[in-house]
Amino acid sequence: MEASRSLARLDAGRLEELALSCQALNRDYIRMDGEARSAIAAQARDATGEMAVFARVLDATRANLEVLNRLRDRRAGRLEYGQSRAPGWVSGESGHGNN
Repeated sequence: MEASRSLARLDAGRLEELALSCQALNRDYIRMDGEARSAIAAQARDATGEMAVFARVLDATRANLEVLNRLRDRRAGRLEYGQSRAPGWVSGESGHGNN
């Protein structure tokens, strides 16, 4: 949840701290005994719903960033009408207007 909030605020410093915390947790996990690992695994299973929400937040943030970048490019005059398609987009039409 904290990662989602930091990402929503685009708090890069806090996201970096969270990444370092994750690295430390992974190091600690390797040193844990079986019972402690089982407890961590149960917590991870319990967090699946929150991770799904976080994934949706990431997708929405990525989409918002793409829109903001396109708006900035359009304002700067770098985006032409014919270039507004998404990368990898392929037209289903032949271009001659008969379909």
